[in-house]
Amino acid sequence: MKDASFESSYLRLEEILEQMNSKKVSLEESLALYKEADGLISSCNEKLKKAEQEVETLMKNREGGLVIDQEGKPETAPFLHASEHLS
Repeated sequence: MKDASFESSYLRLEEILEQMNSKKVSLEESLALYKEADGLISSCNEKLKKAEQEVETLMKNREGGLVIDQEGKPETAPFLHASEHLS
C-alpha cells in the first residue's frame, strides 16, 4: 500500500482506528491492524515531508531566488484558507 495516495492512506488509518476502538477485534487482529497503521503513518509522513520540501522550494522572492532564513533554511509560510486572507 506504499503507492497509495495520502488521502486513501489517511482514510484507511481512520478505519483502523474505528476498528480498534470498537473492541470487537481479537488481540491478533489488533496487532495486525497496529502494524498496518504503523506502515501507513510512515508512508503519510514521507509524503508530507516531500510536499513540504516542494513548497519550500517554490517559495521564492520577487527576483526569483529562494528566500532563506537566518539558519540558511528555506523560509516557509503556513497555508491559509481563502477566507483567512479576507480578515
